[in-house]
Amino acid sequence: MTTPTSPIASEPTPAVPPRLEAKPGILDIAPYVGGDHSAEGVNRVFRLASNENTIGPSPKAKAAYAAIAGEIHRYPDGQSDRLRRTIGRVNGLDPARIVCGAGSDELLQILTKCYAGVGDEVLYSQYGFMMYPIAAKSVGAVPVAAPERDLCTDVDALLARVTERTRILFLANPNNPTGSWLPRAEMRRLHAGLPGNVLLVIDAAYAEYVEDADYDPGIELVDDAENVVMTRTFSKIYALAGLRLGWMYGSPAVVDVVNRVRGPFNVTLAAQEAGVAAMEDEAFVQHSRETATRWREWLTAELAALGLTVYPSVANFVLVRFPSEPGRDAAAALAFLKRRGVLVRGMAGYGLPDCLRIGIGIEEEMRAVQATVADFLAGRP
Repeated sequence: MTTPTSPIASEPTPAVPPRLEAKPGILDIAPYVGGDHSAEGVNRVFRLASNENTIGPSPKAKAAYAAIAGEIHRYPDGQSDRLRRTIGRVNGLDPARIVCGAGSDELLQILTKCYAGVGDEVLYSQYGFMMYPIAAKSVGAVPVAAPERDLCTDVDALLARVTERTRILFLANPNNPTGSWLPRAEMRRLHAGLPGNVLLVIDAAYAEYVEDADYDPGIELVDDAENVVMTRTFSKIYALAGLRLGWMYGSPAVVDVVNRVRGPFNVTLAAQEAGVAAMEDEAFVQHSRETATRWREWLTAELAALGLTVYPSVANFVLVRFPSEPGRDAAAALAFLKRRGVLVRGMAGYGLPDCLRIGIGIEEEMRAVQATVADFLAGRP
């Protein structure tokens, strides 16, 4: 007589331990890489890769920065009240509608976080600032680029790509890296074509360099509509890039939203003090503007005389197209200039592999650019 056997229990499947995963879209981001700031084997470099104001900040801003050293154990004013009042006074704006940030980059990211999310679309112009698609992907939104026409923002192309999922339209005016800009009539036409639930963010980082009477940095549109924001920076004409300071102007509703999300002490004490002094020194701002205009026009003419295409710019940089032939192309020029200690920005990451962006600096720097580019094109070592 056989004894029945009990069925053998199968071994349990080991549980798969949970894995830490980033939010959707994060790993699709190519990290932003800034311009070169050093060159191996070169003792002295000319840093023209990041559109910095190489004149430097106002002496009054530097003095204000130094004077606050004894107070840096204190938290800054979380509302940046004095800075906002100064910005309002200089620009004729209501301080209550101004928010300050750790560079305008922070404000762009906060706006994206507040008004876009997973599955939404964030629209921008084809050669717009690279932070726009990065900000979109960081919240799970889909970046959508509208083609440009002759390296200029195409209003009709932007409007044609607005869908029911569009939540934000980022537009740099003037645009980085092309240097082109839209007049106020085109900006109004763009806004008029947008649904009321789409936020138009006008990135006017280079506004202080523009002298054309037909240019408006966005103030008029913000005053007329709830769904428009203008962002500005102290990194360019005020030369405070190292302090990370920016500001935005918007409707009361948008300002309220941003203030609920931003950090309570997002602008440092030193940045606030230097920012106030820099903005109040209007004579120094005018000097910086005149210097940039003079040497931008000079460099444009000199590089054009060498046979290069220099696109019109109203900012403190120019976009230059090089020949496509090997050894004379933009990549070769970038490497040659770096070996000589002249640091400019390659544009392959923007989809402009034939171009270099060259920041406008002081006379010595501009003459160094011209001479080095001339040597490169002439085949001199």
